[in-house]
Amino acid sequence: MKLLQIGTSNIMASQLALGCMRMAGLSKERAKEVIETSLESGINFFDHADIYGDGESEVIFSKAIKEIDVKRDDIFIQSKCGIRKGFYDFSKEHIIQSVEGSLTRLGTDYLDVLALHRPDALMEPEEVSEAFYQLKKAGKVRYFGVSNFAPTTVELLQQSLSDKLIVNQLQFGLQHASMVTSQMNVNMENELGINRDGAVLDHMRLKQMTVQAWSPYQFGYFDGVFIDHPDFKELNECLNKLANSYSVTSTGIATAWINRHPANIQTIIGSMNPSRIRDITQASDIRLTREEWYELYQASGFTLL
Repeated sequence: MKLLQIGTSNIMASQLALGCMRMAGLSKERAKEVIETSLESGINFFDHADIYGDGESEVIFSKAIKEIDVKRDDIFIQSKCGIRKGFYDFSKEHIIQSVEGSLTRLGTDYLDVLALHRPDALMEPEEVSEAFYQLKKAGKVRYFGVSNFAPTTVELLQQSLSDKLIVNQLQFGLQHASMVTSQMNVNMENELGINRDGAVLDHMRLKQMTVQAWSPYQFGYFDGVFIDHPDFKELNECLNKLANSYSVTSTGIATAWINRHPANIQTIIGSMNPSRIRDITQASDIRLTREEWYELYQASGFTLL
């Protein structure tokens, strides 16, 4: 599997990462199978958050990986914090408490990456900086990032930090492609030309921050998966055609569409199905042609001028 440098860090991680949100509720043996399959398929980056299963996802992951022959230094663990019940919280106290909780649940001494989960309107950058400094000095977090941040919010926080932010986790996929549709409809008086994210994709490339694509197969506001969904007939016909051509699955092709973007996006797959993980990772080396990429883009319902 292709390895990516994550931001400006020294982390060389798999282009596909395993999102562990759905690990809560799995048995230890089932979780072990999921993790082993991921490792065997070339995935070495695991994404968590303190709210996933109210922390249970981290607990199950820890119990399972302890029974797997893998060194801590050979994998990368990321967790996120900041979402609480009914509000967001980037206070120094909460960030530090969240990390301590994640480290305990994960059974590890450090996180490779800590990301702030969703923008806290009451964020005080200097307070976040103090938390980050304390966590890094104690050896509990190596690098820091954000999730769902606009460019200006990234810059507002970055100016108070001594360390460079290395990731921004954003939703991206064939049915969540506004980061590219607005680019291709600049100065046009149409719906696709509406810029809702401040040109965040270009900004992340300029700042050498890695975009991590979450929920890449979803459509709408968590309405479901577009793969094999009857409402996306043209898209699925195109996905199936290319899947047959490359001898992979349609989900693999949907992943290859993200991988083809020159931003070197790291795609987070959230499947807890070992067979599906294998199917997706088998397509990780496919490089779609420019024509194929745009064919899928248009089959998704987007138009070119």
